[in-house]
Amino acid sequence: MDKYTSQDGFVLDPQRSVPLYHQLKDFLKFEAENGRLADATGKLPTEAELAKRFKVSRITVRSALRYLEEQGLVSRERGRGTFLNTNEVENWRGRLLGFTEAIKAAGYEPDSRIIRKGFTKNFPSNVRETLMTDEVWELKRLRLADKNPIAIEHAYFPTQIGLLLNEEDVSSLPLYRYIEANLNIILHEGKQIISALNAGQEEAEVLDVNEGDAMLSVERVTFSVDGEVVEFLDAIYRPDYFQYTIWLTR
Repeated sequence: MDKYTSQDGFVLDPQRSVPLYHQLKDFLKFEAENGRLADATGKLPTEAELAKRFKVSRITVRSALRYLEEQGLVSRERGRGTFLNTNEVENWRGRLLGFTEAIKAAGYEPDSRIIRKGFTKNFPSNVRETLMTDEVWELKRLRLADKNPIAIEHAYFPTQIGLLLNEEDVSSLPLYRYIEANLNIILHEGKQIISALNAGQEEAEVLDVNEGDAMLSVERVTFSVDGEVVEFLDAIYRPDYFQYTIWLTR
């Protein structure tokens, strides 16, 4: 085959020492992260369609898909095709993604309902210590995927950011994209702590689970390229929709 170059500059080159199917599986993961691989139902193109697009053999495509399947990123259903595992959202988060970006990449239609928003001086001490302020702008939202409630996200922002967000319809606004495109704040990295907790009365009611069910708790601090704290996120996720995969090497 000839060398294939995508519009993003990704190259499939049979002359490289890396096996072609390994090159292809990396690009398929990249396409999935950016919501360009699967259709609205999460279904991938057929092996024949992928082979034609990338100018490779179906054996190469099949090997790449088998590798992704072993990683738990896709599943193949006899007679139906290959699908993104939509409960594996965090597998696609090699990058810092907001909820809307991650859910779209996983093949869902994201939506939100505002539980609470506005300026407040009543917020947890760990948020106060991180943001180093006595007042924040908070946004607490119920997060949905294909109309199913799957998460409660409680975000805290510095007041200078909150002043601008307060004027927007933030019910389903992709905040990370908005902050970068409209506020000219470039996001750089996030520190994320994942733990387990049991659903309380509020979580059970709004997330359609039983009180006491195991849930995922995520605490994330997001930084700009200047090292400033942009957001403190305290979130609870249904574990049947969110799983985290960590690859370890020795």
